[in-house]
Amino acid sequence: MDIKINDIVGRRSYNCDILFRIIDVRKMNDQKFAVLYGEDFRLVADAPYEDLVVIDHNQRAKLKNEYRTLEEQSFRLFTQDVELIKHRQEYAATGGYVKPSNYFQMPGKVLHLDGDPSYLKKCMTVYEKVGIPVMGLHCNEREMPDRIGNLIDTYRPDILVITGHDAYSKVKGKMTDINAYRHSKHFVQTVKEARKRIPHLDQLVIFAGACQSHFESLIHAGANFASSPERINIHALDPVYIVAKISFTPFMERINVWDVLRNTLTGEKGLGGIETKGVLRTGMPYRPIQEEDEDE
Repeated sequence: MDIKINDIVGRRSYNCDILFRIIDVRKMNDQKFAVLYGEDFRLVADAPYEDLVVIDHNQRAKLKNEYRTLEEQSFRLFTQDVELIKHRQEYAATGGYVKPSNYFQMPGKVLHLDGDPSYLKKCMTVYEKVGIPVMGLHCNEREMPDRIGNLIDTYRPDILVITGHDAYSKVKGKMTDINAYRHSKHFVQTVKEARKRIPHLDQLVIFAGACQSHFESLIHAGANFASSPERINIHALDPVYIVAKISFTPFMERINVWDVLRNTLTGEKGLGGIETKGVLRTGMPYRPIQEEDEDE
């Protein structure tokens, strides 16, 4: 079977329920295995070649349309939520629309560290659409613990996203054993290193994890929000939806965890967190300097 790196495939044993991209090919005991990255879910998996099926254009388009419909529904609810927060802030800043609207807002700055460059690109598009200041960097999950300290010192974010790909493997151990997960231990160590720089949970808000990640370890390490309480797959854009809610919530308000989760694509089975303050700050006056005409 002619299957190559970057081909889009499904797994026969799972009825081709998820689209995967082949990112590597390995041999173990004379058997060929492919390393797979989910196209829409933050899942990494190994699969023998004989279990793989190349997904043709029509099948791919059908599955992509289903995913896109879910994304559009979630994004619509999410943007409505963000607009509602902005209107509430405008009402408060103008004394109930009585005073002139000469205020400005400073949403929380985001540092987004992602193990998958294609997912990072998708996330950056959404950040840009909703107006969140962000620095996005592609970084291998194993390298994140060593790099995070310097990155925090350089970019001084209000919100940190640590994500990429992950997976639980029952052949490696029990669900409680962090060594049975592909990258959970790297995410946990990255969170710990970040907390060495900024220990306070409201001074640096952290989202950490990917598909099936060890939720409890990430929260105990110092993450405000993490995946995955029931070890299910999370969507590529779920971290962005959580971060946007935090970024646009005023720093004097506490975020209701359910309010954060309800418009994500995965919900509370795949995402969870702890009570956290928002990071948005409002200032005034806002009077842009007008350049005088040189002839005057």
